[in-house]
Amino acid sequence: MPYKPKRPCAYPGCGRLSDSGEYCAEHKKVVTKRYNQYQRDPASNKRYGRSWKRIRDRYIKAHPLCEECDRNGRIKAAEEVHHILPLSKGGGNETSNLMALCKSCHSKITAESGDRWGRSYLYD
Repeated sequence: MPYKPKRPCAYPGCGRLSDSGEYCAEHKKVVTKRYNQYQRDPASNKRYGRSWKRIRDRYIKAHPLCEECDRNGRIKAAEEVHHILPLSKGGGNETSNLMALCKSCHSKITAESGDRWGRSYLYD
């Protein structure tokens, strides 16, 4: 399968080419750090700190395949861990409240529930 062509990094003044996303590896770290420090809700930083990263890594290691794709008869590697009941609505980091998902399934579930943007994109 052919790869997408590389694109220039979106960081001002950087001419490196990027495989995925908008930024090269070096500037992706810079932009992520700036976002976490100045734009992200401080409560989110507390909820998704180092302890969450350890829980997430442990869960992905135990559940390497996307649970939603597996349910639909597909096999795809899990890349993200989803809270079934969001932390903002009283959920926790218990194993029973977590789901291993690929990026597309996680985006779909998040958009349907309206958790991230405050509204549902798919209508009933």
